[in-house]
Amino acid sequence: MTDEAALWRQFATLLPPLQAQEVMDCWDIGEQEDGLDLLVSGLLEHQVPIRETTRAEIAVTAESWGMWTALAPSIVRCRSSDGVEASLQLVERGDNIPMPGPSVGTDTISADLLLIPWIFCTRCGQVLARAHTREPWGDLSYLARHYVVFTPNPSTMVMFEPDAAWNALTVLRTSCGQP
Repeated sequence: MTDEAALWRQFATLLPPLQAQEVMDCWDIGEQEDGLDLLVSGLLEHQVPIRETTRAEIAVTAESWGMWTALAPSIVRCRSSDGVEASLQLVERGDNIPMPGPSVGTDTISADLLLIPWIFCTRCGQVLARAHTREPWGDLSYLARHYVVFTPNPSTMVMFEPDAAWNALTVLRTSCGQP
């Protein structure tokens, strides 16, 4: 389980003290959505370079608070400090074409689920995808219905419940021994 308060403090330390305090104030009063917006805006405003692992953690935090769709374009624009050595890469850019669930090579995923690759491990090739359904009006469901970690080998596919984005990231991050 992730210690969310510690994670927010870690994120806040990336910013200048006044903005860091504003982010933590948002956490303290239960305004996490505003805090995430302030965090990402501050990272962009101050051109703070962040590790790709941190970018992935911010993405998962935004997802957990229902803010991924709104913040994705800004999170993607944050400067990277990892360069080509990054082990995690955010791959969802907002214009990804969904993959049918069974296309990952397993019949355990419902054909109704559409996978959007989200975070990629450059060391082991595994992908964390957000699984959505198609709404009657044609759009994808706003929130992910599941999270799926997969490789080309279907025996390594793991599906997670809608509230388990952090668990999915942990599996992706630790499956090849990265910290």
